[in-house]
Amino acid sequence: MYTGSGISMGMFSYPVILRGPGGEETVEALVDTGALFTVVPAEVLQRLGVSPFDIVPVRLADGSVQNWPLAQVEAELDGRRRPILVLAGPPGSLPLLGVHTLEAFLLTVDPVERRLIPKEAYLMPALPESAGASFVPE
Repeated sequence: MYTGSGISMGMFSYPVILRGPGGEETVEALVDTGALFTVVPAEVLQRLGVSPFDIVPVRLADGSVQNWPLAQVEAELDGRRRPILVLAGPPGSLPLLGVHTLEAFLLTVDPVERRLIPKEAYLMPALPESAGASFVPE
């Protein structure tokens, strides 16, 4: 597992490979459990040939709200690929790895060791009695 170069205690970066119709690019993203979505500088998305499909309000750390473009890319972390939603950040913005991406990859954060660790998917559905054990694939 990659642990990156820590910025401060509990903060670290992680390599993310992003793919779009125009190619792929690896970014070092700061792991940010306070960010809902992953943030990628708009110029990176442009190089990948990725166009936003929506504009969403984003509350920044200073409390202000801005409208940012939202796009979808394919991401790769530790050899696994998933489609993820990303915010197109202003030019030169710091890439952030947000909670939506961590959840998509079933990863959690170990802030002490500054690493991402796998976790199990969990679900507590109300299954009918007839579902039984055969309902769950092995």
